Amino acid sequence: MTTFLPLFPLRLVAYPGEELNLHIFEPRYKQLIIECEERDITFGLPAFLDDKVSAIGTELQLTSIEKKYKNGEMDVRTKGKGIFKIKEFIKNLDGRLYSGAEVERMDIDLNGEFFKYEQILGQITELYGILNIRKPLPELNGEFNTYKIGHLVGFNIEQEYEMLTMPNERHRQDFMIQHFDKLIPTAREMEALRKKVQMNGHFKNVLPPEIKD
Repeated sequence: MTTFLPLFPLRLVAYPGEELNLHIFEPRYKQLIIECEERDITFGLPAFLDDKVSAIGTELQLTSIEKKYKNGEMDVRTKGKGIFKIKEFIKNLDGRLYSGAEVERMDIDLNGEFFKYEQILGQITELYGILNIRKPLPELNGEFNTYKIGHLVGFNIEQEYEMLTMPNERHRQDFMIQHFDKLIPTAREMEALRKKVQMNGHFKNVLPPEIKD
């Protein structure tokens, strides 16, 4: 079964449950947000990658319009509700400046393995320690899932989108763990190189090797 959603393509990925703040300035999206407020409807945010609208996106609910400017621009708060797959993209809508699509809403699986969440949080903590990043992380509780940390693990936008397309939480966990298995050794090497470069020009206290006859 399909349903219609107005679309707001952006060069970013949003996840279910994510609170996303947007500054609205284009006429087509000012029209979209006004209709969302007046009609209490949702809209879809598909990532705009490789100069095209991606097939999978996140359905967003407008939660508030924080500020309206004299020129019609707005600061708005939204929240991810779910994931959809575009079945038919409609670029030109009668009487509308924005595009839309017939979409199929997808089931969301959040049934992950607790020990893998512990492993992932340990990997994030290790990475942040190497890079000297001080950023609070979500607590490991019953509401914890990969969507909550999808923007905190060093993914590029293509990787963020790839995770969005994965319907299974355990697959998303494995995807993150494999990412850290590659990223952490690289981060260690880069940090060691940084320290080595900083030491150039300093007086070095180096123990000479013992040369045997």
